[in-house]
Amino acid sequence: MTRPAPSGATRRLALAAACALLAAPLAMTAHADAPYPSKPVRFITNFPAGGPLDILGRALADPLQKELKQPFVVDNRPGAGGNIGADAVAKSPADGYTVLLSIDTTFTINPHLYASMPFAAKDLKPLMIFSSSGLTFGVGSTVGAKTLPDFVTQSKAEAATFASAGNGSPGHIAAEIFSTATGAKITHVPYKGNAPAVMALLSNEVQAGILATPGLLSQIQAGKVRPLAVTGRQRSPLLPQVPTVGELGLKDLEFEVLYLAMVPAATPEPVMKTLRGALQSALALPEVKSRLATLDMVALGETGDAAAQHLGGARARYGKIVKATGMKLD
Repeated sequence: MTRPAPSGATRRLALAAACALLAAPLAMTAHADAPYPSKPVRFITNFPAGGPLDILGRALADPLQKELKQPFVVDNRPGAGGNIGADAVAKSPADGYTVLLSIDTTFTINPHLYASMPFAAKDLKPLMIFSSSGLTFGVGSTVGAKTLPDFVTQSKAEAATFASAGNGSPGHIAAEIFSTATGAKITHVPYKGNAPAVMALLSNEVQAGILATPGLLSQIQAGKVRPLAVTGRQRSPLLPQVPTVGELGLKDLEFEVLYLAMVPAATPEPVMKTLRGALQSALALPEVKSRLATLDMVALGETGDAAAQHLGGARARYGKIVKATGMKLD
């Protein structure tokens, strides 16, 4: 039986379908070849909203959006000492559209602290170390010691209680460094975050804490917490009258938190170059510098080998401390 010839409408539909099939790969190629970035970029922060890392991410997002003409969206993924957010980025496409904002402890302390990690060190690489921040060694109003050397002597005679933002947090590690370097006896009391740790110190539930300076500042200014020292290599711009541990002859107590960006390891270098350039421009802006100062941060802008070596040195140092104390988390 002879089939009727296709109608004009049928032929036009078939031609349109064929053209669509041919155009699809071309469209995909055109999108792949589009200059980076051609769509919104996610900043995943691996600690809670409202903290220094979250504030830093939002301070950088606006100038990056203006320079690169795409939205930069901050997405908070806290938990497990930063491992949850880091794992999400490690398993993301290596295309520059998902960037981790973190503190160094996820990479310098957690590998020694956790029995197993959800991602491997090789899965991520540093884009930039933005800044560093020391901590403030503060004691409650009922503590008799007026200086850090006096507190060391007091803690050798009787164990001192230390608050921290949780097991494996910077404050926990700093307290263990204090004990290891001085021979002081401590009892660590972990809380669920920096704010509860500050409140514990304020209410004299604990005697001491080595905590983020911005969280302690108002209590210090009110005379409710006494600062004995700061752990950075230089004095804090927020507490210029407070000496560093190095000035007090206790340089082994130096401890800084690094704020950094990481990307999946296979991220192309041209994409990283674009991001690094925009970040360096943002960090040079007066308004960003001012924001860093309010967070007690010193701008670094380290990239490449310098960033990798900085992280590697910190990882080796903290590994010895974790091993010596026997700290472990599941």
